[in-house]
Amino acid sequence: MLGQSITKNGLLLGLFAVVTTGVIAATYLSTRSLVQDNIRAAEERALLEIVPRERHNNSMLDDAMVLSDNALLGLRDKRKAYRARLDGDIIAVILPATARDGYTGDIDMIVGVNRDGSVAGVRVLSHRETPGLGDQIDYKKSQWVDDFIGRSLGKPKIEKWTVKKDGGVFDQFTGATITPRAVTAAVRRSLQYYAENRARLLDESAEEKGNE
Repeated sequence: MLGQSITKNGLLLGLFAVVTTGVIAATYLSTRSLVQDNIRAAEERALLEIVPRERHNNSMLDDAMVLSDNALLGLRDKRKAYRARLDGDIIAVILPATARDGYTGDIDMIVGVNRDGSVAGVRVLSHRETPGLGDQIDYKKSQWVDDFIGRSLGKPKIEKWTVKKDGGVFDQFTGATITPRAVTAAVRRSLQYYAENRARLLDESAEEKGNE
């Protein structure tokens, strides 16, 4: 009798495990699509803050290219660059960038670069900077990053691409210099990366072949 009871309980436990696993799997499958849609929507919102809809008519999320780790961009792994097109022509590229020299670690951001090499906009995606000081790089805290809009490698001169405390043109935060210094340098390096890789980012080689 004892053996039969143990066997019965074992079967019940096994059945319970199978049913539970099935429920979890079904729940995961039913919510996975919703989660992916939410992630995609969040990514698109960030991109549209830099290149608004009135400037392009393509889906930037569907016009991406994978970039490997790069010294100028500071990437630690593969990330995507996105391209904004108007009637097929690329008008801006949004590059991933990481400032590895933040006060408390990496500062991940995206840097929008217009076709002419000027900054379209900057958004910090994640950071661990000090609340009330370095966190002003977060657009929800302040619009400090908007000072980069319209800037380029020649405007200002390369030696002025730093905070005012270092002789540059960009404001630092009261009580915090390391964070804005790191972000400013990362934006400058992103512009340098764009300048060095412009043809590939803009598909200019493909355009030239099409015109032959």
